[in-house]
Amino acid sequence: MTFKKFIAVITALTLGVGFTACSAKTDSSNGNSSTSGSTDKSTIEATLNIANNTELTWTYSSSDDAWVMSIVSAVANPELSDYQGVSVAVPGAYVTGIDTDGDGTADITADNYSEEINGVLIIDNDAAVTSENGQVYTASTAPVIINTGAAGYSAQENQLASTSNCKNGYINVACGNRGKQSTATDEDGNTYYTGDAPDCLVDQKNAIRFVKYNILLGNLPGNTEYFVSTGGSGGGAHATMVAATSNNSVYYDYEIAQGAVGVYKNSDDSYSTTVTINGTDYEISDGVWGCVAYSAITSLAEADMAMAFEYYLDTDYSFNTDFQKQVAKYLSEEYMTYINEKNLTVDEASVGFDLDSDGDMDDTVALTIEYDEEKYADTNGYGGTYLTLYLSEFISNLQWYVDNLDYSDGWTWFDSDGNALSDDDVASMTSLDKVQAFIDGRYAKSSSDGDSEMGGDLPGGASDGELPSGDLPDGEIADGDMPDGAPDGDMPSGDLPDDIDNSDDSVNNITSGMGDEVGTPDAGTTQGTGSGVDSSNYSTFEEMLEAYEADIAEIEDGDEYGNNQVTLYDPLNYIGADTTENPTWARIMMGASEGDMSMFSSLNLQIAWLNAGTDATIEWQWDGGHVPSEIFGESLSLTVDTMYGEYVDGAVSITKAEAQAQTENGTATEATGTDISDWVNVSDDGEVSFSLADAVSYRTNGASKAIPGFDVIDYGQETYEFGSSTQDARHFDKYVLKVFEEHQDELSELFTSDKE
Repeated sequence: MTFKKFIAVITALTLGVGFTACSAKTDSSNGNSSTSGSTDKSTIEATLNIANNTELTWTYSSSDDAWVMSIVSAVANPELSDYQGVSVAVPGAYVTGIDTDGDGTADITADNYSEEINGVLIIDNDAAVTSENGQVYTASTAPVIINTGAAGYSAQENQLASTSNCKNGYINVACGNRGKQSTATDEDGNTYYTGDAPDCLVDQKNAIRFVKYNILLGNLPGNTEYFVSTGGSGGGAHATMVAATSNNSVYYDYEIAQGAVGVYKNSDDSYSTTVTINGTDYEISDGVWGCVAYSAITSLAEADMAMAFEYYLDTDYSFNTDFQKQVAKYLSEEYMTYINEKNLTVDEASVGFDLDSDGDMDDTVALTIEYDEEKYADTNGYGGTYLTLYLSEFISNLQWYVDNLDYSDGWTWFDSDGNALSDDDVASMTSLDKVQAFIDGRYAKSSSDGDSEMGGDLPGGASDGELPSGDLPDGEIADGDMPDGAPDGDMPSGDLPDDIDNSDDSVNNITSGMGDEVGTPDAGTTQGTGSGVDSSNYSTFEEMLEAYEADIAEIEDGDEYGNNQVTLYDPLNYIGADTTENPTWARIMMGASEGDMSMFSSLNLQIAWLNAGTDATIEWQWDGGHVPSEIFGESLSLTVDTMYGEYVDGAVSITKAEAQAQTENGTATEATGTDISDWVNVSDDGEVSFSLADAVSYRTNGASKAIPGFDVIDYGQETYEFGSSTQDARHFDKYVLKVFEEHQDELSELFTSDKE
């Protein structure tokens, strides 16, 4: 008997395994005829059942005790097969071995494995794994980590899943995706563009469906109810978008076109979202239970005006040109209108701040932006409860930082004369001593507190030791020192770390990560930091305005399904919607000094999720750059294990391990910290405070991008998913267009270009 025939036999025997995680069961006798593109439901489900895949192989990592599945297609009709695949890493404890001959028993085990092998997993449902934080998982309860690549919204080539999460009992998934600059060839040999929104997001949704389907079949361990999306930068945006748009039907047609499993169009144009196993239908969602996003570059729809507003709040910020400053002024007005028209509210208890200053946190507060030129002179006339929340988050972030200094590992501490403390002096330092030393800048960080970890995984869940193909994540060096400046609107003085040469182009170019050149569709940014002109693409304002109007009109005409692609990529349109399955929890961490996205965007995500019933937190990491490190005892696993303990019946309640007292001083020879004692107020009990003007000064001085503040001139902030094969970044921002049209006479006079 051939192996394929053996597989067909054992598939029938194993279909009943793993059904405990099903979200719903129904009888399949509904009579609807479901199709997906040119491939019918039964063919798709047979094709994507990995037990039927005779080319699939497994490899074993003895160092991590994990089995890794070779890359297979996540859909039945892939447009770009090298970018629509999926790989899964499974903890060895959950696997008895590999059945290679179809008799239902393990022929290859960890003990006798020698090379990659074709076969099916024999899952041990009784085995348990205890994570590094003390949470306990089994093959049927284990969370599944979906790594969303898409750095810079780029295509992500298929890659093997990393085994690094397996030690904690998680199933780890790496998937490819189409993205900006992706092209394919049709049957006539013609090249066409396929990277437009929402292709990237759809490929990740389809990978989720694929893995859930094979868990239901019993081919993979894991629990379909506990999927967690995670990624950094563009991947962080997509981790957020996956969670914010969970199982929303607006994406079904795009999924169906690729031959996704568990979503089909019926003959009456309705949708079916079930798979049929042994005559019974099981619901499959493309959604997730939780999300951990590092520097989420979303929402793009509000990004330009949000960042312009954040920079315009700083009265001392120096824009490159008068045109940019005037555009920022007008975009700030648009942002105030935008926020106020949303009628936002937040429960004080959910965010932990007394926003109305009435002495309690029992109220629901309306979040608005006010304009009063005299009252709010130090922030260019802007104030209100929305900005009170913004400031409260910044203060809370610094408070968390100083409260957790006991977790600092290998730092060097100095006295007021600049001398390194003795080991005995360091061992006797109290928490308040460290707070004061930090505020005074009397420290030098260890290198381990400056490396970007993204929760311990490489971007996109790549195999250990390899970076995924495609562009590097955009961003700066995480956890860097604050820039020069002075209190009361300017940052305190201070130097960059000794190991960073600010004059080195390799450092300056890190801020984008999207390409080596600026001002072209292939690059991620429009202008250089020191550019004194407003455009590298258009010789006149009128020429640029015409391009804006044409591009936005095309987008608003709708894609092949009649949808506005910008709308499809705005998570705020879907969070809390009746047609969305909101995640149970979400955590978004931004570097407080990064320049790739406004802090207002993550704030808006939190507000929306909190109001939708999601346990949502945002963290603006002090000194953190783009895609900041997990520091001071925090980690992806701690987040997942803690949320699992809080929301899953019978799970262990998890608390962060106590800090280990530092008994030896570090080895740095001089302090590299920034003295912020004239800028930040510290009470006797270690409580910190500062003004809104100081907070935005910190942002504008700490954040750096190729064009200071925002990228609205040639293309727009992060316009990486709205394009074509020849124009990969086209104008899409209707708010910028509104400003250009309403103020074209004035702006035209200010506009400068380096084109003849």
